[in-house]
Amino acid sequence: MKLKLDITPDLVAAMAAEVKAGEKAVTAAMREAGTGLKTAWRGQITGAGLGRRLANSIRSQTYPKVGESLNAAALVWSKAPVIVGAHDTGPLIRSKDGFWLAIPTEAAGRGLRGAKLTPGEWERRRGLRLRFVFRRRGPSLLVAERARINTRGQVVASRSRTGRNQVTAPIFLLVPQVKLPKRLDLDRDAERALDSVPGLIVANWVEGKIG
Repeated sequence: MKLKLDITPDLVAAMAAEVKAGEKAVTAAMREAGTGLKTAWRGQITGAGLGRRLANSIRSQTYPKVGESLNAAALVWSKAPVIVGAHDTGPLIRSKDGFWLAIPTEAAGRGLRGAKLTPGEWERRRGLRLRFVFRRRGPSLLVAERARINTRGQVVASRSRTGRNQVTAPIFLLVPQVKLPKRLDLDRDAERALDSVPGLIVANWVEGKIG
């Protein structure tokens, strides 16, 4: 007796096609999950009032960058990790030298590109000396004396020889430490993105077969 086994369609070709479909499905799923997480993180940042610029620091990339793979992965990160991480964890911030944290008031103004000024920078830019005022209750102060307030509400040197319109104004609040409020919950969205991956793989696999 002679038996002949004939498999139609070709089993090897069918398996190869299934692997290819799986590679496309996994890669597409990771791309969607990564993009979705990037969008969610950006939405959290803008929703917390931290600005579009910081939100746009969130980036995503799918690997491999070219082609498909069953081992595809997505990476989502921030180009400003220290700032984003601080708002995500709500850390306790202390002065590096162990003394005071100087928090500028509105009267201090801003430095180059809107950066906050340090006391030393403020003195050099304004040509005024700051005087320390200790307070038992509430933050201590660094104040500018014999100054004036310009039209933008910033304290600048006064040129008056008579003392007219001169003021003593608080420029910096001094505190030993400050607790940054937690304004983000990045882990929440990351877990949601991770949980969505199996469903995305199945959906893309089925769609690939139908297509």
